[in-house]
Amino acid sequence: MTDTPVLYGFDGSTYVRTVRIILAKKKIVYDQVPVNVLAGETRTPEHLARHPFGKVPVLDIDGMRLRETEAICRYLDDRTPQPSVVPADIKDRALMTEIVNMIGNYGYNAMLGGVAAYHLFPDFVGGKNEESRKKGLKDSVTLLALIMEIRGVRTWITGNTPSIADYLLGPLMFYLSLTPDMPEFLAVPGAQEWWEVINADKDFSASAPNLG
Repeated sequence: MTDTPVLYGFDGSTYVRTVRIILAKKKIVYDQVPVNVLAGETRTPEHLARHPFGKVPVLDIDGMRLRETEAICRYLDDRTPQPSVVPADIKDRALMTEIVNMIGNYGYNAMLGGVAAYHLFPDFVGGKNEESRKKGLKDSVTLLALIMEIRGVRTWITGNTPSIADYLLGPLMFYLSLTPDMPEFLAVPGAQEWWEVINADKDFSASAPNLG
């Protein structure tokens, strides 16, 4: 492993984007090796040697390899504490962890696989399935409503500064914003305001994938 951190994964991945945002926010210089999920590059022997389950991101840093987005983000926050993306308050930190897990367990497949993929890359998920879209939309809106309820009147999801939770949800919402279903998400109380806040964040905006 080199002294410079190496991030494996392509910019179109929402999880890779989360890591890229935090690396930028921490001003950590790194190299990136594109690994395109849509092109099947995560299933090559070379990448399976990095991640036997064929996922991205993978980050080589400080003589070790990390393979899970939350673990990567928390390590980066511990390694370079400012600006922090983990709340200092123990209750807010617990809420952030809860939301991070809910996004992984209930949000990612619903938002990306159920809704975004239907409109943007249906061939990757076996074609357009209207029932999957409807279920994905229902589950996604349910989760987003819960997240916004937890957020309450705060600027960001778990406080007055952004956390890992914001930077996990933001890239998913970006893909939803490219679909005709986005108005249903923005109709969730608080969602429009939060979406405007995160789009004004320079590190989030600068990390947008080039889909051209």
